[in-house]
Amino acid sequence: MKKILAVLTLVFACLWGTAFAADFSHLVIMHTNDTHGYDRRADGVNSMATVAALKKDYEAKGYDVLLVDAGDAIQDNNLVNFSKGKTAIDFMNAVGYDAMTLGNHEFDYGSDVTQARIKQAKFPIMSANIIVDATGKPLTPKTHTIVKKGGLKIGIFGLTTPSTVTTSNPKSTRGLTFLSKDAMYKAAQKEVDALKAQNCDLIVAIGHLGSEPDAAGDRSNDVLENVKGIDVFIDGHDHTVKNLYINGALLTETGAHLANIGAVLYENGKWTEDLHAYGCFNQEDAKVKVMVDKAQADIDKQLSTVVGKTTVELNGSRDPGVRTEETNLGDFIADAYLWQVRKASVLDKVTIDGAIMNGGSIRAGIAAGDITQNDMLRVLPYHNYLQYVTMKGSTLLEVLEAATCTTPKAIGAFPQVAGIAYTVDTTKPFEKGELYPHSTYYSPAKPGMRVTITSVGGKAFDPDATYNIAVPDYLTSGGDTYYPLTDPSKVTVHDVDYLDVDAVRNYLNEELGGSVGAAYAQPQGRIMVLQ
Repeated sequence: MKKILAVLTLVFACLWGTAFAADFSHLVIMHTNDTHGYDRRADGVNSMATVAALKKDYEAKGYDVLLVDAGDAIQDNNLVNFSKGKTAIDFMNAVGYDAMTLGNHEFDYGSDVTQARIKQAKFPIMSANIIVDATGKPLTPKTHTIVKKGGLKIGIFGLTTPSTVTTSNPKSTRGLTFLSKDAMYKAAQKEVDALKAQNCDLIVAIGHLGSEPDAAGDRSNDVLENVKGIDVFIDGHDHTVKNLYINGALLTETGAHLANIGAVLYENGKWTEDLHAYGCFNQEDAKVKVMVDKAQADIDKQLSTVVGKTTVELNGSRDPGVRTEETNLGDFIADAYLWQVRKASVLDKVTIDGAIMNGGSIRAGIAAGDITQNDMLRVLPYHNYLQYVTMKGSTLLEVLEAATCTTPKAIGAFPQVAGIAYTVDTTKPFEKGELYPHSTYYSPAKPGMRVTITSVGGKAFDPDATYNIAVPDYLTSGGDTYYPLTDPSKVTVHDVDYLDVDAVRNYLNEELGGSVGAAYAQPQGRIMVLQ
C-alpha cells in the first residue's frame, strides 16, 4: 500500500509540475548597460525614446516586458553631466525601467549624489555586494526585488564591480566595502536562495562586472561559475557585446552608449539574445523624445560657445588610443596641466618638472575645426582639480610601473605625460607585489623591470632626485593604480585649485593663441611601448 501511495504521489507531483510549469513564451527581458548619458538619438546611438518605443512595440505584440539596466547610466555625456545624472534617471523613469544596478560611475559625483539618484528612481537601484562599514549593512535600500510580469514572478538582484574603489573617485567610496571574489559569490548565492525561497520562476542577475582578464575573480563569468541558480545574467562595465552560456545561464551585454538595445526571449527551451543594433528599429516614443530634446536644447545653449580651434584631429580613442599608447590629445592635455601648474606655482618658487594624467579620464576626441565648450566637457567631464606632488624618482618609477601593469592591454591608468619620457617593455611580465590598500591593483614587485624613465624635466632621470609632478586630484585620491600618491611617507601633495578643463582652455588661448596646430599633428615621442 505504501508503495502504491508513493507512486501515486510521484505521478501527481509530475503532473502538477507539468501543469504549472512557468510559461516564458510571452516574456521579453529588455536591457541596457553603460549608456553613459548617450540618451539622445545620433549616428550609431539609439535613444531612450527608442528604448521606450521598442518596449511598447513588444507589449503591443502581446509580450510582457521586463526592462533592466546594468549600470553607468548617469555620467559621461554632457546631456546628463550638468544635472549630475538627474536627467538620466528622469528619462529612465519615463521609459518605465523595472530595475538597475549601480555601476562604478554612479559614484563619480559623490556619495550624496549616488543616494539622491537611488531615491529619485521610481524603480529599485540595487547592489548586493556594497557594504557600509559603519553599519555592516548594504548601501542600497534593496539588494533584490521581485517583479511580476503576466503570471511570472521574476527575482532580480544586482552586483557592482569591486574595482569601483579605484575606477570612480576614491573619495566617493570611502567607508564602503565592495565584496570581492568568494565574498561576492557568497552574497550572490544568498540573493539567489532568498529569491528561490519566495518561489520565483526566473532569477535574473544584473551586474556591472565585465569579463576583463585583469579582473579575474570579480567578473560576471566568475560569478556564474561559482553561484548556482542564476538563469540570465545581464552584464556591463567592459563595453563589449556578449552572448554566451556559462553553467546553463545566459550571459549577455549590449556594448555601450546605446549602440544596441538588448532583448532576451525564451525560444526552443532556452534564453536567446536578440540585439537591436542602431538602425534596425527606428521608432521613438514621442513623450520621451520631447523630454530628451528639451534637455539637450538647454545644454546646447550653455555649451555652444567656441573656445578655440584645432587644425588637426585630436585622438581620444580608448584602444588603441589613450589607454594603450601616447596620443596627440594626451600630449596636449598633459602639456596644459604642466603649463597651468607651472604658472600657478611661480610664487611657491618651485620647479614643476612634469605632468601625468590617466588616459582613462580622456573620454572623447576632438575633430579638426572649432572647439566648443561642449567639446571640452566631452573630453574632460570629471571636473578634477589640479595639484602637484613632490616625490622621489623611485616613487615616480613605481607609479609608472603600476600604471602600465597591463600594457599593451588597455588600462585606464595609462600615463599620458608632459616633461617625462619613458619606455614600457611589454615583452617582460608585470610582477605583482602586495595588493595596494583599498584597491584592486597590485604594487610592482620590481619597479623598473618593465618601465625605464629616460628623462624628467629635460634632465636624465635619477631615482634619488626629488621631482614635482602636476596631476589631477583623482590620482592623489588613489584612483586607478595610483595608490602611492596617497601615501604621505612617499609624496607631499600641493593644491593648485584649477579645474582640469579650465587649465586646458587657458593653455589653448593664452599659450597657443587659440589654435592647436601642427605641433600636435602626431604624438611627440614621449612614450615608447615595446612589444
